[in-house]
Amino acid sequence: MELKLETYDEVIAHLTKSKRTKHLLLGNGFSMAYDANIFSYNALHQFIDKLDNDLLSKLFEIINTKNFELVMKQLDNFSELVDIFGSDEALKNKVKEASAKLKNSLINAIEDLHPEHVFKISEEKSDICAAFLNSYLEKDGKIFTTNYDVLLYWVLMRNRDNIPNAIDGFGREKEEDIDYVDDIEYSELRWGKHKEKQTIYYLHGALPLFDTGVNIIKEEYDSEHYIMEKIKNRLEQKEYPVFVTAGTSEQKLEHILHNYYLSYCYESLSKIEGSLITFGFNFGEYDEHIIKAINIAAKNGKKVSDKLWSVYIGVYSESDQKHIERIKSKFKCKVHIFDAKTVHVWNM
Repeated sequence: MELKLETYDEVIAHLTKSKRTKHLLLGNGFSMAYDANIFSYNALHQFIDKLDNDLLSKLFEIINTKNFELVMKQLDNFSELVDIFGSDEALKNKVKEASAKLKNSLINAIEDLHPEHVFKISEEKSDICAAFLNSYLEKDGKIFTTNYDVLLYWVLMRNRDNIPNAIDGFGREKEEDIDYVDDIEYSELRWGKHKEKQTIYYLHGALPLFDTGVNIIKEEYDSEHYIMEKIKNRLEQKEYPVFVTAGTSEQKLEHILHNYYLSYCYESLSKIEGSLITFGFNFGEYDEHIIKAINIAAKNGKKVSDKLWSVYIGVYSESDQKHIERIKSKFKCKVHIFDAKTVHVWNM
């Protein structure tokens, strides 16, 4: 039977009446709804494919990955080995050049994705988006996103007093057990301390999140230190953003499962109960791992009460509708569609 196209208000009214917890999954359409001119071209998805460096191209091919962090660490390790064994200067320079090229390519891609005016979201747009997000969090829902740009992070940070249930799992810890208040020093924002209360999940990582090798930490955006400068400084310290770059669904899932923050977020998606609403997420050929998590949450269609019962997928066009019609049999829960243009995410 053909899926009926509903409005967003109809979806919310139905879920409210059925007293079912609703969760939100955001895709690139969330960012495109803010500014399609910028976010329809995702430089971060393509920067690896556009590297003009033979050594890097061969390295990505040999390792068979699109995992920026893994290749960057391989270069760092190789550079140290070259120094230890005293190889010729030409090889040393070649490795350093490749490493610098990869770092600069990432920085350029981030800058392309985040021109300065992106951080000047109007108060009105910020408030509208915050209200949209809070409509899930205030009802015990959770928010998942596959975006690694800073829009969601920025809105949540600007509106933290108005969205008390927005908990990303990061917090500060005392560096030492000191009794004197004046002497207490607190750590950077580390992930883990508040993970049991977590409600915000970056399924593919995010640019403000860094892996130090010991902890996953979150950089803070502030007016004095532009976040781009902080990212550059982290890269120089051989600390890399936690984000899943382009690749097949299998490659993405492998990357996720090898990072304890990402795997925790993925497992959290696979444990939700009630209903999932998606906005700006098209369930393309490289999103099979997300469908897999949804099906785990749906207990693969088993007749039990504590499971994900349904997914409501926002569509923009007739071609979107036809795509969901074609793939709906992949889901082990009920599939519904609604008109994504009826959702007020950034504008009323």
